[in-house]
Amino acid sequence: MVKLRLLFGLCVVLVVGVAGSSALASPPGSLTCSSGAIASGTYKGVTVTGQCTFAGDAVITIDGNLVVSDGAALNDHARSTATVNVSGNVLVGKGAVLGLGTYNPSAPHNSSVGGNIIANQPLSLYLSFLRVHGNLISNGGGGGVTGEFRNFPTKDDTIDGNLSVTGWSGFWVGLIRDTVGGSVTFSNNSGNNPDSSEVMTNVIGGNLVCTGNTPVATVNPDDGGMPNVVGGTATGECAGLTG
Repeated sequence: MVKLRLLFGLCVVLVVGVAGSSALASPPGSLTCSSGAIASGTYKGVTVTGQCTFAGDAVITIDGNLVVSDGAALNDHARSTATVNVSGNVLVGKGAVLGLGTYNPSAPHNSSVGGNIIANQPLSLYLSFLRVHGNLISNGGGGGVTGEFRNFPTKDDTIDGNLSVTGWSGFWVGLIRDTVGGSVTFSNNSGNNPDSSEVMTNVIGGNLVCTGNTPVATVNPDDGGMPNVVGGTATGECAGLTG
């Protein structure tokens, strides 16, 4: 028998499997959210298919992967101050939006991803005060410089692996105050804001590579930006953006 528990809208957890059936809509203990807020709890995996967020100051553990499907949105603009810990990978689809962590400096900063964050043509990612034990890779996407108004702020994150943001276009995109154990690639991004392409105040263990950005990558002291600290080699547009 299947037991369904509604969570603030249409977020549904399948907590008991169907005897003798292998064609479940979701694995037992997983959650599929099409709208509403995801409450505190532990889930085997989470798939977002519509417009969802995290409930208030919820504490959420995902013992598996978090998937934001094509065109879906989870915690847009990282408005929630929930603490979210994902043991697996985070996968973000085409035209999708993901917010993890919080831009509120006074909120708890305990959210983490055990694996990688991989985004394929996302509309935007909003990531701040987030610990990623793997890599953060975003390729393509955005609303275009004349399309939907979007920023792509990657701020105050700790990434143990590599950080790569390439081919995104929108209003503003930047990497600020991130600590990266591996290398950083910031290439072929475009913004419709003269202050876009800010790459500053980062601490990078490996190399920093910046090419083909419009406007070119920069350190903006008017925004409090400082040169990057790079353990390897800074090349391209970022060759002169180190301290």
